[in-house]
Amino acid sequence: MTKKLRLAGLWIARKLDTPSPLVKQSATIMGIVGALIVIVGFPEIDIEHHPTFWTGLGFIAAASATATVFTWRPDLARFALFIPVLDLVGIGLFRAGTGGVASLFSALIILPVIWLASGEGRRYILYSAVLTSVSLMMPTLLGLSTPQSSADWLRGIFAPFVFALAAAIVNELSRQGRAQLASIRALADDKERMLQRTVEYAAQLQESEAKYRAFDRMFRSVWAAVTEQSVIGTDVTGLVDAWNPGATRLLGPTADKAEDKMHIFDFHVPTELESRARELNYPPGETVLNPGFSALVESARLGAAEVREWTYVRPDGTQVPVELAVTKRVDENGETIGYLFVASDVTKAREVSRLKDEFVGLISHELRTPLSSILGYLELMRDDEDNPLSTEQVQYLGVAERNAHRLLRLVGDLLFTAQVESGKFPLDARDVPLEAIVSAAIESAGPAADASGIELVEVLPDVPAIVHGDPLRLGQAVDNLISNAVKFTPRGGKVTVALAVQHDRAVVTVRDTGMGIPESELNQLFARFFRATTATRNAVPGVGLGLTITKAIVTAHHGEMSVESEEGVGTCFSLKLPLVPASSPVGVHP
Repeated sequence: MTKKLRLAGLWIARKLDTPSPLVKQSATIMGIVGALIVIVGFPEIDIEHHPTFWTGLGFIAAASATATVFTWRPDLARFALFIPVLDLVGIGLFRAGTGGVASLFSALIILPVIWLASGEGRRYILYSAVLTSVSLMMPTLLGLSTPQSSADWLRGIFAPFVFALAAAIVNELSRQGRAQLASIRALADDKERMLQRTVEYAAQLQESEAKYRAFDRMFRSVWAAVTEQSVIGTDVTGLVDAWNPGATRLLGPTADKAEDKMHIFDFHVPTELESRARELNYPPGETVLNPGFSALVESARLGAAEVREWTYVRPDGTQVPVELAVTKRVDENGETIGYLFVASDVTKAREVSRLKDEFVGLISHELRTPLSSILGYLELMRDDEDNPLSTEQVQYLGVAERNAHRLLRLVGDLLFTAQVESGKFPLDARDVPLEAIVSAAIESAGPAADASGIELVEVLPDVPAIVHGDPLRLGQAVDNLISNAVKFTPRGGKVTVALAVQHDRAVVTVRDTGMGIPESELNQLFARFFRATTATRNAVPGVGLGLTITKAIVTAHHGEMSVESEEGVGTCFSLKLPLVPASSPVGVHP
């Protein structure tokens, strides 16, 4: 269709252009034919000089033949203005043969003059005047008549002058016509380009629409396929506007009953929302939304996706523990238009975890009792003065005792992790100087570091760092970090233990020059029984409980723990604990 429109436009433009040479010549041809009819119809009009008459007709016939050729050969069109020149000569001879200056057919001169004057350029006005004068003076130039008076001479001057004026008018009109034609052509080209762009845009629109439909079908398929997770969308007030099959499976209501009718906080335990609002220090009545919903979406509103455990309440009153991820929904301008709540039922996970902790606790208790008995009897055998042991027997007994103590420590760690998971984590908290705990931990790790050829560096602040916590557990956390750093650092390496006071926090950092941890494994470090690939690859002993215990201790003390590591360069663990307010320093000590 586009091609047909383009061809039609070219045809119209061609027709609007200067008519073909044959069309222009047709006026002269019809004029000559009319003149011949007059000559034949009126015998009193004589042909006074036949050679001149027939020569003139020959010139006009040659001009007509040339016009025909040029019409069929557009590449020769630039020579078309040669045709009216032949016509003017031919008409001049025709006129000379039919009465000379008194010829009835002088008016025929105007026809080729108009053609010639329509040429592009002012010079064709001059050509018209000169050739008109030649055509009018043809009888005199051929010697067929002699001017009898000055009027005869003036005829060859004044008449061409008048024709030149007419030619000037025709030339100007032709120039304006060409300008208009150029404008029309430019407009036609613009329209053609616009049409082409419109067609291309329509094709792109069709393609985009097809992609959108495919995407919409895929989205609807994915949305309908998500049945294990509840996905609920709301506006900024908490009104539900999207409800997937997983939400129906978890909570009960169908989409048509929930969308635009229920609020997300209708499915939450009010006391949990109120408790969260208190954690965020929301003054009652001073929030734009209700405090419970504000607490639910606070982290997402600030731009950070939050994942935490909540309790959903079904319409029948039954409760479901869920792990809920809340994210913000924005429009094309980045403005918040609502929130997305993705929840997973953790009932089974909690039950599995509880059974696992019970199993670990049970096994640990069952192991601890015989281990204590074994250690007691080993001690009795070693201290029996009535039956002293040989040196070799004492050596064997020492190996058994060391391994029994090692197994007892492992059992203790298992029991401790079970206590953490069950929420029964006892703390004997009081105000303690953290620098004393760090120094004691460094001192305890000294022999192991010396034996491994590792430099152990201590950096302490010049101000006290008093924290409220259990000194035994805090010492256990620092011990774990330092012993890990020593284990993972090759001989000749360095472990730096630093304590710094920063505003309202004490920061313990343990930095080593060891084998490092792959970046992809950093988020798994604090999981129970997880061991980095660098540890297993280098056969570093351990069961993967130390960091889990350390983080549990830090979290129980309202602290934070972070890690930075680069494989082959080293690792840095940071342990941040809140200072007792009265001991907060005025300045900052790096």
